[in-house]
Amino acid sequence: MPNHYLTGKERRQYIRLDTVFPVQLRLETPDGKNFLSDWLQGFSCDISRGGMCLTVNKLNRELADSIKEHKSRLSLEIDIPFKKQPILAKAQAAWIRPAQDIPNKYVIGITYEEIDWKQNNIIFWYALSKKLFIPAILGVIALLTAAFLFNSSINEGLSRTNKDLIVRLINTVKDSSSARQNLDKISKEKEGLQSEISSLHSRIQEAEAKKDDLSENDQAIGDLVNTKLVELNAMVEQLNQERTALREKLGILETKESVAKVQLETLDKKKADLEEANFNKMYRWLVVHQNPRTGLISSFEGDGDIKDWAFIYDQSLAAQAYTYSSDFGRAKKMFNFFLRKAQRKDGLFYNAYYANGGEPAEFIIHAGPNIWMGLAILQYTNKTQDIGFLDLAIEIAQGVLKLQDREGGIVGGPDIKWYSTEHNLDAYAFFNMLYRVTEDEKYKQAADSVLRWLIQNTYGRSELPIKRGKGDSTIATDTYAWSIAAIGPKKLLSIGMDPVKILEFAEQNCAVDAEFLRPEGAVKIKGFDFASERHAGRGGIVSSEWTAQMVIAYRIMADYFKANGDLQSAQSYQQRADGYLAQLSNMIISSASPSGQGEGCLPYATQEYVDTGHGWYTPKGKTTGSVSGTAYALFAYYNYNPLELK
Repeated sequence: MPNHYLTGKERRQYIRLDTVFPVQLRLETPDGKNFLSDWLQGFSCDISRGGMCLTVNKLNRELADSIKEHKSRLSLEIDIPFKKQPILAKAQAAWIRPAQDIPNKYVIGITYEEIDWKQNNIIFWYALSKKLFIPAILGVIALLTAAFLFNSSINEGLSRTNKDLIVRLINTVKDSSSARQNLDKISKEKEGLQSEISSLHSRIQEAEAKKDDLSENDQAIGDLVNTKLVELNAMVEQLNQERTALREKLGILETKESVAKVQLETLDKKKADLEEANFNKMYRWLVVHQNPRTGLISSFEGDGDIKDWAFIYDQSLAAQAYTYSSDFGRAKKMFNFFLRKAQRKDGLFYNAYYANGGEPAEFIIHAGPNIWMGLAILQYTNKTQDIGFLDLAIEIAQGVLKLQDREGGIVGGPDIKWYSTEHNLDAYAFFNMLYRVTEDEKYKQAADSVLRWLIQNTYGRSELPIKRGKGDSTIATDTYAWSIAAIGPKKLLSIGMDPVKILEFAEQNCAVDAEFLRPEGAVKIKGFDFASERHAGRGGIVSSEWTAQMVIAYRIMADYFKANGDLQSAQSYQQRADGYLAQLSNMIISSASPSGQGEGCLPYATQEYVDTGHGWYTPKGKTTGSVSGTAYALFAYYNYNPLELK
């Protein structure tokens, strides 16, 4: 603490100056030994040498009463531009009143109890200079506003609010799932009772028919007939009693079913509202995470080894999220980096660049990531009709065409011999999009050649519908999802591939139940692994991105069957899509870094730093946010297929 303070007797009221800068404050006991609140955010609205006025957001009534009744004093951290450290002060509230515009917002007049006189002069002269030199200080105000937004975003209270929003969604998803299971149980019990009632009805009819037959018999055997009739009447009466009892049970179940349906509808409405709020937060995470200088976005926020790496595949996903949300300025900023600044080789980009400086972070060139950047540009061009980046997409296409062999397959990259099914699915979608945008026949021919290669080299075997690459029988979940997304159900059927069996294979071999350790405790999540669990010694893990890809594939199948009038199949696929998307909600985490600003995002997988089975490991860090996982979950939520132009 400073050595020199203004005491109460030394305080004087000088000219008051209207100025704004951020102030962090928390309440403590009058003796200063205990804190009564977390850090709160406030704005100064008036300055003097003896104190200031503060507007404070999110101050609850209990704390406000404590201030009003002088049961607490304020510990302040006052942020002044160009000062690295905040100015510390202790103060008492002279008065407090609620603001009229926003609930839980208060205006507080404070007087300093303890503040270094030199630091107090800095505050006062800064406020005076701002008043005297408003035009010159406008840039400082912008900096202050940005600094305030930055500071408030990493404030513990905001982070807690975001976490609470996530936890509420997780709990609601759990309650909704339980309510649905209860409703299904009631429905099955109803079906069982209805079946029993139907069976009793048939037995009653049979007994009545036998009675009619006996009534027509010869009177010579009347005693026997009468005895039989008595037995049949007793049976019919017993059966009617049983049927009546079952109908009463059925009535009770129908009442329970009605109540359960209302409960489920209420929970589903609540879940939908919370999903919307959380997915809006996830998009905000992509927005605040974008580097303002380069337009790039760090792929894995939280992994210290690659914390500033921006993989171009992830940049494509982020750019498409911006485009889908009509946030065109952010998409253009990213595309401008690749158009004007990014280093290239043979017309193609390196796999990764540093988000802050823009230099290559990985001097490897693969076909797939370049194709995805082309896909993002074409989605932007299609939606905005802005052709300013179309030539860049064409340049990427020319570089990729150089990698196409005589059979039509796209090799993994320059000086690379292996072939990837994933890259060729990307290329098929890319060339089809480019043909649609440019009407240049060579792109249609290129797409057709890629499809022929896929049929010859990766499709066809019933026991393994899709290979990972040429001569590579490894199971890769994304090749199954992207076959549906890139080629489509109708086209797959025309080339002899059954999209239903493709998804059945993926679900039978790649769907897993995994445990995800949240701050609140472990939760079980059902989703899709990167590969077949039985082929991995690590046990099953859920990939947020690849699960979202499967959600999109299910939605495509639902739309396909709906268009063909098969509503039962459409509903089945839609339910699976909704179910797996709800499971992803259990994986949403609150960003822990300053750049993430406490917003919601998704980790790459349910476990950190484990082998995916495809040559790379999941990122390090239990709270590491993933651009690909977050962006693809947004695509799944909004039913957006990045491999198709609409």
